[in-house]
Amino acid sequence: MRDYGTHRRVLVTGGAGFLGSHLCERLLAKGHDVLCVDNFFTGTKDNIAHLLPNPRFELMRHDITFPLYVEVDEIYNLACPASPIHYQFDPVQTTKTSVHGAINMLGLAKRVKAKILQASTSEVYGDPEVHPQVESYWGRVNPIGLRSCYDEGKRCAETLFFDYHRQHRLRIKVARIFNTYGPRMHPNDGRVVSNFIVQALKGENITIYGEGNQTRSFCYVDDLVDALIGLMDTPDDFTGPINLGNPVEFEIRSLAEMVIKLTKSKSKLSSQPLPADDPKQRQPDISLAKKILHWEPTTPLESGLLKTISYFDRLVKSGSGNGVAV
Repeated sequence: MRDYGTHRRVLVTGGAGFLGSHLCERLLAKGHDVLCVDNFFTGTKDNIAHLLPNPRFELMRHDITFPLYVEVDEIYNLACPASPIHYQFDPVQTTKTSVHGAINMLGLAKRVKAKILQASTSEVYGDPEVHPQVESYWGRVNPIGLRSCYDEGKRCAETLFFDYHRQHRLRIKVARIFNTYGPRMHPNDGRVVSNFIVQALKGENITIYGEGNQTRSFCYVDDLVDALIGLMDTPDDFTGPINLGNPVEFEIRSLAEMVIKLTKSKSKLSSQPLPADDPKQRQPDISLAKKILHWEPTTPLESGLLKTISYFDRLVKSGSGNGVAV
């Protein structure tokens, strides 16, 4: 392996997705060479088109369920559809992406002696009995439900990461990412922030499930990217898992009302039955992130929503938010 200095060759799987594109952008700004790998199931070239002229940026169409042979110093493994609509479209492929994809990326990291970060998820906690969720909580997941292809796939990926660490001394980092939002979210991903904003901008009724008293914690994408890079830069003896997200808890109904206010929309709230296995509460305990990374989110929800609304407003006006992938 070459000298591991400040200039690094970094692989980002899922790099054309919402979170991955922001991460690629930030890594390039830090002067690294970035290899963006994506199969474009949910990612889009629009997210990274502005990076293509950069000589330090390379784009490769590839599905990580197949092996990849490249030379890199660091790997951020973000590849996997992350919204229920997308990961339930082909649940077998979702599980393969989490499990086979992890095996392939871990194998690559082992071969080139790279440091590797796994983008895990708060969904490993399932519908939690412990609130807020701490890293030592093992979770309450339905292993045969509609969401299990994602929940259990990510749990298995964590298992693989820690077994490669113990068995092969691989340098690993595991981040459990809670709800993150911002520009470049997919307009049809079924998540509450994108759903509410697109519906409000179109003047449609805003869909809430049940009474809307479920809680979520919303972290702006720039804050989350700060945490991921900070985690990658921690000493090798720190592996995680570590919760990354915003500890401020919001009721879904309150979020919908805030979006209506910020968009100046005439939309009304429309209640639908709760989906199966939808968690009632979701809030990270980020004590570990504060201690190890000296990190906590700094973007207020209203400020982050205004930036996200501006992005979706351009999409809707251009016609890209009308039921087509962008």
